Amino acid sequence: MPILGYRLVRLIEAHAEGLAKALGEQIANSDRCPAYRTNVDPRELEQLVGEVYQHLGQWLLSRTENDIEQRYRAIGARRAQEGVPLSQVMWCIALVKENLWEYFSANDLLQQPAEVFSEMKMFQLLDQFIDRAIYYAAVGYENTVALGGGVHKQSSYDGTD
Repeated sequence: MPILGYRLVRLIEAHAEGLAKALGEQIANSDRCPAYRTNVDPRELEQLVGEVYQHLGQWLLSRTENDIEQRYRAIGARRAQEGVPLSQVMWCIALVKENLWEYFSANDLLQQPAEVFSEMKMFQLLDQFIDRAIYYAAVGYENTVALGGGVHKQSSYDGTD
């Protein structure tokens, strides 16, 4: 990954908490994921997302596909148990990347075409990570539903903070 890619990853890691809060707000205000407002504890969601942002360099460069599979299968299974529709799980994972694009744009981090070009490897790694996260969350979700452990169960989260 080019030096500028490392710079962006380090910026993301340094602002992980704020990025996680911003994503939580996006999810809370999105018409595409209403079950997250009622079925998922926002603190848990913020913690999970914050961990990804805080360790983005590791997720992109040193974590294996098996690591991604284990984490996101577990997330998919948990969301199935909480009764969150699969489409909403997938949308929320996609919002992780969209939130980053908004962060880059709002902070003018990609102003020059040369910077954009030099960051392409980081964006390619990020796309691969998000694509795999979506896939493995869906696998975990579907396996849980197939075993009768999802969609019909009520969340332990009561919708209050």
